[in-house]
Parts: sequence; C-alpha cells; structure tokens
Amino acid sequence: MVNKPAGLPVLPDGWQKDSTHLVKLLEAEYGRIWIVHRLDKVTSGALVMARTAEAHRTLSIQFENHQARKVYHAFANGVPEWDERVCKQPLRSDVGHRHRTVVDPHNGKPSSTTFRILERFRAHVFIEAQPLTGRTHQVRVHAAALHCPLLADSLYGAPPTEIIARPALHAFSLSFTHPESSQPITYTAPYPEDFAQALKALRFVVH
Repeated sequence: MVNKPAGLPVLPDGWQKDSTHLVKLLEAEYGRIWIVHRLDKVTSGALVMARTAEAHRTLSIQFENHQARKVYHAFANGVPEWDERVCKQPLRSDVGHRHRTVVDPHNGKPSSTTFRILERFRAHVFIEAQPLTGRTHQVRVHAAALHCPLLADSLYGAPPTEIIARPALHAFSLSFTHPESSQPITYTAPYPEDFAQALKALRFVVH
C-alpha cells in the first residue's frame, strides 16, 4: 500500500518517458511492481500495487468486479440541499485537447458515484465519494455534474481559489481482500499537508 503524494504521476507522462514517477521510485527500492489501479497525478492518497504477478491478477479481478471499496474525501464548491446523492451519469474519457472526461448520455460508459456530505461551510462542502465504477476523473466529473465542482478543479469548472493549489481530492481509504491471506484489509491514507490546511482554512471561515 502507498500513500501517493499529489503531483507525482503513477507512470511517466507520455512525452516525458524519463521523468520521475511513482512506479520508478518504488521499483528502485522493491524491484518489479505491478499496477493494479491508478490515481490522477493531482490526486493524493491510498493506492495498492502488487509485487507478484499472481497478486496482481487476484487484486485486478477484485477491482474489475467492483469488490474493492474506494473512498475519497474532497472539498467542493457550492452548498447543495442534499446530504446524500448518487450520480449515475454515463462518462466518455479523453475528449478534446485537454483530455477531459465528459458526461455523454449516448456514447458514455455507465458510471456511478455515491456522495455524502461530511461537513458544511459557508460556500463549500466537505464530501465523501465512493465510485462504484472506475472511469477516468469519475469523482471530479460527477461532482461537477451535480453543480459542485471540486475546489480548485478548473478543468471541470471550479472558480479560482487560494485555499488549495490542486483539485481537492484525496483517496482516503481502500478495502479489499488480501491476495495471500484472503483476509479483508482496509488501508487509510492520512491527509497530506495541503489538504489538512485547506480543511483548517474552511473551518476558520465558518467560525
């Protein structure tokens, strides 16, 4: 398990093959690593990787069959009236020169995310999101589709802010079955400094 820092890609950018990335750093210390799933470069938090081909196969099946539970924490713009909401907008990825993901009722893939408000502030909310499918930028796009784009997520319509310098999304926990022991395991990733400071700033505005 890894608590990935924001700003570090899991794999090298397509045009910078020799750039620093998470897999390169891990393989320098542990040897061959197999990727089970990914996080966006700007997203921090819980990430599981495999150290054997068999573990990779077992974990990948869990993720493909939606048996692994992923929980994200985020700050979003707006003050929605709902406390819990399920967004089931179909999504299509890699659209346009900015490679955005868009809601596409006709050509998008079925996608579902549950949202729950953890805390309310003056003009923002602290939310928990559980993607039930694994589309690119899914939480970010579904939040925007609910008219609550994530704080600092300008790619999906958020206004400028000085509270945090990147889309305020953190992969808080992962739950799955251990590939060797067959025991259920949950890994929780502590908030990075910028996320913790953003929470403190939003609470200060309220009080």
